[in-house]
Amino acid sequence: MPTHNEHLPEGHKNEEIDASLGYEQSDVKIAGIVVFLVALGTFVAVTGVTCYGIGKLLNAHMNKEDGPNSKWTQTVDVRQLGNMPSSPALQNKMAEITQSFPTPRVQLDDGNQDVADLHAREDILLNNYTWVDQSKGKVRIPIERAMEIIAQRGLPVAPAAQVQPPMTGDSRPVVTMPLTNGFARTSYEQEEAAAHRQTEGAESAQ
Repeated sequence: MPTHNEHLPEGHKNEEIDASLGYEQSDVKIAGIVVFLVALGTFVAVTGVTCYGIGKLLNAHMNKEDGPNSKWTQTVDVRQLGNMPSSPALQNKMAEITQSFPTPRVQLDDGNQDVADLHAREDILLNNYTWVDQSKGKVRIPIERAMEIIAQRGLPVAPAAQVQPPMTGDSRPVVTMPLTNGFARTSYEQEEAAAHRQTEGAESAQ
């Protein structure tokens, strides 16, 4: 029966390992470990010196371009500020400051809600009786009532305006139809109104 000893080259002796003691009997060769540690320390030292030198060069270049420090460019040690507490009181204070931030504020929805609120206030003034000056008894009437009064009484006739004749080569502009009725809802308001109508329709269907 062949054994592994048949594959060994000639002159090679198969050394038997004595494992009776239960541990390695030969000493560890530390030469390789020492060489590795020395090389690692040298690499770290060289890298640190190189980074420090590059940092000094960059700071010198920046100081040369920016000029000397002034009261506006002083370096502040933020470590002295410590950690800011995240307490509910501080969060409420921050929310209060945010809500009371003076106008003009950053628009979060491209101003759609602001325009809708403006039109809502205009609708209140146009469709309801409101005081103009209560001490003098002046009242603002709804626009529908104002149109009825104008239809009944008519508008006062203004005196004819003196029109200068056009200059040579000019012509009088003629408006064949009004370009707009003066008011139009935005697409945002139209979408909100459509969604409101759909909600009312769903509730009435139930």
